[in-house]
Amino acid sequence: MNAKTKKKVQTVLKNIVAWIASLIVIVPLFLIILNAFKGNGEALTMTISLPKKWVFTNFMTVIEKGKLIRSFVNSVIYAGGATILCVFFDTMAAYVFSRRRSKGMNALYMFVVLGMVIPINYVTLTKVMQFTHLNNSAIGIIILYIAMQTPFTIFLTYGFVSKIPVELDEAALLDGCSPFQLYFKIVLPLLKPAVVTAGVLCFLNCWNEFMMPLYFLNSSNKWPMTLAVYNFFGQFEMNWNLICADVILTCAPVVIMYLACQKYIVGGQTSGAVKG
Repeated sequence: MNAKTKKKVQTVLKNIVAWIASLIVIVPLFLIILNAFKGNGEALTMTISLPKKWVFTNFMTVIEKGKLIRSFVNSVIYAGGATILCVFFDTMAAYVFSRRRSKGMNALYMFVVLGMVIPINYVTLTKVMQFTHLNNSAIGIIILYIAMQTPFTIFLTYGFVSKIPVELDEAALLDGCSPFQLYFKIVLPLLKPAVVTAGVLCFLNCWNEFMMPLYFLNSSNKWPMTLAVYNFFGQFEMNWNLICADVILTCAPVVIMYLACQKYIVGGQTSGAVKG
């Protein structure tokens, strides 16, 4: 076998592996979408065949019985509030860590970033939430989300900030800019890809969070979408058409947001991964 033939065989094998991997991901998604438009009896078979009769009322049934509107509003408040506060403060923290590289600041930066790998101690966290009276409250969940996303957000934006020349800071200060004017008028506009990337990833992670609301939200009126899906599955475990419709409605907002901001996510991640 010559080199040219060997290269063609390798290319064909790589394409086959890529197609198999794609099908593993696409087939379950396709299955959920199709069964969301089927009747209850037809959906029980969980096949990838087209519906004999397209049932669009499944989504209205899910919204009504699953209380998705209230859960959707809760998720927007929790994820949106945590994302705004997290990105606002963490980008400033990353800027300070990047510019002041003393031993103390480097140690503090490493301490914060370690939060990405250190597991959460739920026993201690429960005691803290009880002591601060933040259990079963929107503020408590938002604070927990911020604490969870802060290490990664700072880590992501730190490398990006490091690529901004220090000479811009010096020139701005010589022109009479205050520290806040320097950051908000000069540095922050240059961080747009990193800010959008951090915001989208933070929002997605907060939206999909399950354990924190499960442990620290006792009232069903305060549940986010993830717990609403979990509760809905327990009530309608035999109605696979409704469960599939519920999953689609829950995933749709984050999928739309990711697709809309995809170019910023890719650009922000590759730019911030070069230096740090």
